[in-house]
Amino acid sequence: MGFDLGTTLQKMNILSVTDETSVVAITLFVTLLCACIVIGHLLEENRWMNESITALLIGVCTGVGILLISGGKSSRLLIFSEDLFFIYLLPPIIFNAGFQVKKKQFFRNFSTIMLFGAIGTLISFVVISLGAIGLLQQMDINLSIGEYLALGAIFAATDSVCTLQVLNQDETPLLYSLVFGEGVVNDATSVVLFNAVQNLDLTHINTTIALELFGNFLYLFITSTILGVVAGLLSAYVIKKLYFGRHSTDREVAIMMLLAYLSYMLSELFNLSAILTVFFCGIVMSHYTWHNVTENSRVTTKHTFATLSFVAEIFIFLYVGMDALDIEKWRIVSSSLKTSISVSGILLGLVLVGRAAFIFPLSFLSNLTKKSPYKKIDFKKQITIWWAGLMRGAVSMALAYKQFTSSGHTNVRDNAIMITSTIIVVLFSTVVFGLITKPLVRFLLPSSKQLTRMISSEPVTPHSITLPLLGGEQDSLTNLYGQSITNGQTSEASGVDQNVPRPNSLRMLLSPRTVHYYWRKFDNAFMRPVFGGRGFVPFIPGSPIERSVHRFPEEPERAERTLN
Repeated sequence: MGFDLGTTLQKMNILSVTDETSVVAITLFVTLLCACIVIGHLLEENRWMNESITALLIGVCTGVGILLISGGKSSRLLIFSEDLFFIYLLPPIIFNAGFQVKKKQFFRNFSTIMLFGAIGTLISFVVISLGAIGLLQQMDINLSIGEYLALGAIFAATDSVCTLQVLNQDETPLLYSLVFGEGVVNDATSVVLFNAVQNLDLTHINTTIALELFGNFLYLFITSTILGVVAGLLSAYVIKKLYFGRHSTDREVAIMMLLAYLSYMLSELFNLSAILTVFFCGIVMSHYTWHNVTENSRVTTKHTFATLSFVAEIFIFLYVGMDALDIEKWRIVSSSLKTSISVSGILLGLVLVGRAAFIFPLSFLSNLTKKSPYKKIDFKKQITIWWAGLMRGAVSMALAYKQFTSSGHTNVRDNAIMITSTIIVVLFSTVVFGLITKPLVRFLLPSSKQLTRMISSEPVTPHSITLPLLGGEQDSLTNLYGQSITNGQTSEASGVDQNVPRPNSLRMLLSPRTVHYYWRKFDNAFMRPVFGGRGFVPFIPGSPIERSVHRFPEEPERAERTLN
């Protein structure tokens, strides 16, 4: 076999050029990320703008610049890849959402969040799918039933980042927890629906297929949640037993990050909903694992996860903005540009209708189960929640690319129309709706002064503020020292029957206060002794110390506040 030196040198030269191109592209992209962060900081107090819109607009402007420089050949530094999105960018965002969530507010409103996030997304999926089948078929768009259903899942996925950047978690805890929780569950449900549609033979739609779709959805939803919980408990047990902090806090931080990412990849490996898995893994890790590490590791993990999530979000919006001007797809639909715009208008209208079809009816049902007017979702809050879910973002883009392209490319006219229509909907909803979000929320919601007056008029005790999950006519909690505090009076919890809630109806038995009471008893008796957590870390030299427990035993309220 001869050795061709000329061919080898030519290949090496090609590789060198390719490497240089990649370095230039990555350098420019990192520079743009820095610019997005700086400009977002300068526009922090702006009435209209926020960082997600800023990143999207910078991405579009950069795409225009690259398009002009390349002579209309390309507008991108990187090719949009659903694998890059789902494998590398989405996990830190979703995990941080679960890790940083205010657990008491989240689980206090868990039934409403699941009502909106799961049942509501199903309703939106049905409305968008049926509307697309009825309207798009009249426009000479030839898609299969499976593709129409996939379209319903794609546009049922919301992006509530713009609204969450405006809402204040401390001023409007109920609204924030609903918008935040519904957004995460919605994304997970949309991906589960999308995967369920891919796994079914939809050539002959009947009742059996519909039931199979629903059963597949429940299977993916439940198994994904269980996997996330198990992964979180495993990390807590390993760190509690081995206690890496004796030698290095770096190992603690590394094992937390790797086990969280492992839960996501295992879910992908088993074809489950990785979003749901890593979200609940984050919740369990924050409840158990985080308390088993050293104080330095706690600070490090909290800020590391938040920073990775923040950078990934900016990266995604910048990425989507640049990819919006992909000349390849626009060339294919250039002869059908009016059709693409019309399809975008129809899909945007279906998004509006599909969102309204469940927010207002389900809010009415949720309000029927609540006695206190302060826990009900009034009409202004319903409008805010409806508006928060109108934006479409990277999840919709990634699912559309996964359905209608192959490695980011397509030569099929109808598929190209679906991609360009998705781009138009994402850009329009994020920029236009996003610009209106901040003034709309300020108009609909009371200011902090009005909110303070409203809260001060409620008949509450100090404990109902520090422990919002226990809110009701009578505040009761079992504190860290085995005492029950009821309306300011303290008595020993052990052996005092009057402190145990005695529900006289099913409604009272299922109330958040009662459920939380029995969960705390189960958690303290069985879970925390095994997996660790606040107040249950063994006190040995060099072990993580619960400062709020060991150093401030006279201040139980502070111990609750600092960790929730």
